[in-house]
Amino acid sequence: MENNRINIEILNDLIEINNDRIVGYQKASEELQPEDNDLKPLFAEMIVLSQNNKSALTKEVQVLGAEPEAGTTNSGKIYRAWMDIKAVFAGHDRETVLANCEFGEDAAKRAYKMALETEGLSSHLVSLISSQQAAQKAAHDQIKAIRDQVVR
Repeated sequence: MENNRINIEILNDLIEINNDRIVGYQKASEELQPEDNDLKPLFAEMIVLSQNNKSALTKEVQVLGAEPEAGTTNSGKIYRAWMDIKAVFAGHDRETVLANCEFGEDAAKRAYKMALETEGLSSHLVSLISSQQAAQKAAHDQIKAIRDQVVR
C-alpha cells in the first residue's frame, strides 16, 4: 500500500510540473514580440508534449484508483509571478522569454530526476517516467540551444 501511495504522489507531482509547462509556454507565446513569432510553433510543440505527458500520467493515477492533480505547483505559480515582475523591468524580448522557458525546463528536469530517484516506484512507472524524461531533456536542450544563439 505504501508503494501505491508513493507512485500516486510522484505521478501527481509530475502532472503538476507538466501543467506548469503548459501554462508557462502559453504565457511565453503570448509575450512574444511580432518579430519573434517564429517561436510560436516551438512553444505549441512544447505544450503538446506536456499535454501528452500529463495524459499518460493521469491514466496511471486513475489506474491506481486515485484522483489526478488538476492544478500547478506552488513554485510554478511563484515562478510565473516572478516572470510578470521581471518582464516589467526586462521587457518581453526574445532572450528574456527564452531564458524564462529554460528556467522552467530546468525545474521540470529536476522534477523528473527526483521522481526516478524515488524508492518504491514501480518498474512500469520507471519506464514511463524515463521515456518522458528523455523527451523533456530534448525539449530543454532545444530551448537552451536557441537561447544560446540569441545571447551570442
